[in-house]
Amino acid sequence: MSRLEKAFLRFDEANAEDPNTELVDGREVPKELAYGRRMSARLATFAPDARETVRLAARAQHIRRWEVPRESYPAGRAGYLKWRTDLYKRHGDTAAEIMQEVGYDDDTIERVRTLLRKRGLKTDPNVQLLEDVICLVFLEHYFHEFAKKHDDEKLIPIVQKTWKKMSEAAHEAALRLDYAPEDLAIIQKALADA
Repeated sequence: MSRLEKAFLRFDEANAEDPNTELVDGREVPKELAYGRRMSARLATFAPDARETVRLAARAQHIRRWEVPRESYPAGRAGYLKWRTDLYKRHGDTAAEIMQEVGYDDDTIERVRTLLRKRGLKTDPNVQLLEDVICLVFLEHYFHEFAKKHDDEKLIPIVQKTWKKMSEAAHEAALRLDYAPEDLAIIQKALADA
């Protein structure tokens, strides 16, 4: 087993402890385990030659996220940003610990931490690649359920913000995803209004 495979196995073991589940192909799967695997799968199709550090960061993107629920921070934008920033650090620390245990060097570990903190979005091509994959996974696997809970007034700015984070290649990939008709209508409206 390669070092990368060992890291993926350990990331998956950590995420398999998520008490929250979702239905995937007819069976209940821990949510963050499903998310990590979806991130890897999307990265493999979107950028099959991605660097190992990006592959590691993609799989560890939400590692053990359930341990710090959004509700444990104050409501509002400031609370949300603090929660998100703290999660970036926590994900990086958890991934670093596992990577160290399976034999990665300090430089590789630090690079994965940087990717998980999303430092250099729009200037670092690998941070941008990770963000593209995050956005594509959201649109492909989570947007439909999210859209059911919110009205167009809230959804349109979210789609627009998501779109702004993405590269042109990710825009093209996003437009090729198989959306429910009502989701596609919201996305098209958001892009027309941008």
